[in-house]
Amino acid sequence: QVQLVESGGGLVQAGGSLRLSCAASGRTFSSYAMGWFRLAPGKEREFVAAITWSGGNINYADSVKGRFTISRDNAKNTVFLQMNSLKPEDTAVYFCAAALVWSTWKESYDYWGQGTQVTVSS
Repeated sequence: QVQLVESGGGLVQAGGSLRLSCAASGRTFSSYAMGWFRLAPGKEREFVAAITWSGGNINYADSVKGRFTISRDNAKNTVFLQMNSLKPEDTAVYFCAAALVWSTWKESYDYWGQGTQVTVSS
């Protein structure tokens, strides 16, 4: 059982930065791969970034590569998403998720947070 709570969303101007946090609690947290997904108005939930808690593997969606950085702090059971050079099209509800396998597919993720709203104004 893993509980995930996102925070750090808000309103930011285009070109600005925002850092999202995902605090995880529960059994065997370090065994999970952690991912960020987002749901924009009128679109399907899409993969943003993922990181393994063991192995050090990281992957990004092409749409955010070079702008977003995913990182972790195992001591605090927290994963971060640093978002720079934000664009209006980044506006979405951002979800943190945990998986037992390495994956960029939302169907592979077992646990989900409640989401945090990110709004980028032009």
